[in-house]
Amino acid sequence: MFSFKILKKEGKARTGVISTTHGKIETPYLIPVATLGSVRALDSDDLHALGAQCSLANTYHLYLRPGEEVLKKFNGVRGFMHFDKPLFSDSGGFQAFSLGFGMEHNINKLGSIFPEGRRVLPTKKKMAKVTGKGVKFQSVYDGTWHFMDAKKSMQIQSVLGSDVIMAFDECTSPLSDKAYTSKALERTHRWAKDSLKYHDKKQALYGIVQGGWFRDLRVESAAFINNLGFKGIAIGGSLGKSKKDMHQILEWVIPLLDDRPRHLLGIGEIDDIFECVSRGIDTFDCVSVTRNARRGSVYISPRNGGRFKNKFRINIKSARFKGDTKPIDPGCSCMVCKNYSRAYLRHLYTVNELSYFRLASYHNVYFMLHLLDSIRKSIKEGTFKQMKKKWLM
Repeated sequence: MFSFKILKKEGKARTGVISTTHGKIETPYLIPVATLGSVRALDSDDLHALGAQCSLANTYHLYLRPGEEVLKKFNGVRGFMHFDKPLFSDSGGFQAFSLGFGMEHNINKLGSIFPEGRRVLPTKKKMAKVTGKGVKFQSVYDGTWHFMDAKKSMQIQSVLGSDVIMAFDECTSPLSDKAYTSKALERTHRWAKDSLKYHDKKQALYGIVQGGWFRDLRVESAAFINNLGFKGIAIGGSLGKSKKDMHQILEWVIPLLDDRPRHLLGIGEIDDIFECVSRGIDTFDCVSVTRNARRGSVYISPRNGGRFKNKFRINIKSARFKGDTKPIDPGCSCMVCKNYSRAYLRHLYTVNELSYFRLASYHNVYFMLHLLDSIRKSIKEGTFKQMKKKWLM
């Protein structure tokens, strides 16, 4: 069972409901990422308490550990992690980039995904090799080599038991030239057809638009993927060398897509959410929410957090918070902000107390889920533009 209903639009921004066998997802929505069957530092009871509508699992990592045989015993990731809500999974195609040119070019999906003005670092030996048939990956755990093509990706995602799965694709580097990006796009389109052929028909398959920072390739890919029988459309790969490039790419692609749900892969910072929702994106996934927390970066709202260099985050390890009695965000009603001070969170971080990671991650996930809830309400009320202006001004 899978359906998508648009409830209200304000400009290109829209709110709707994705219905799956395991529940509904109100959009726009930022999906908490459970790479290894767990959202980092949180358990499934935390996700339920947070009101998480769904989660996203990683095909490559779960294929390696714990492996398909273990997951089969639990009827997939949902049973394994004791989470009864809808589940998304990626295809493994991102690792073609992160373990391939991502290592060679020293670029990852977070922070330096937009490499404008980046510092050049020494290159690393690639752990992924792309061919016309698929991708040969090296395990980050034991160094063994594995092969994945569209058929294998669909097989693994069937074992994962995800409600929404992604077609196998090649995520390209923002430093790849047009000739290489064009060849990668040919592979992605061929693998898209293979994914449609081999996927578990009980799962909703999304096609992925690729093409890097090249307008003609993005337009070609959007038209190609939109004309195939996917349940939804994802936009992935290199999104240019700056956030302005990403906005431009969405403005090329979105008008070519119909009303199926649209997912933006690997993007989830606060300014990105507002800019991309305003351009018609329905769902997002990004590990930055909990990764920021683990690194001491916790979210604040610009109207309640105070005056800081980054109006959306504070660096909790800063000495200025040593005796700060205020909660992380005075306007937040999560259990962390209700019960603990900035001084306490800073103390936990500086002494490397494990409870810090749970509390900071809990706050960040709560903050983002409630921000998206407010965005949905603003679209329904026709006030999204005002909300965006207030947050991004």
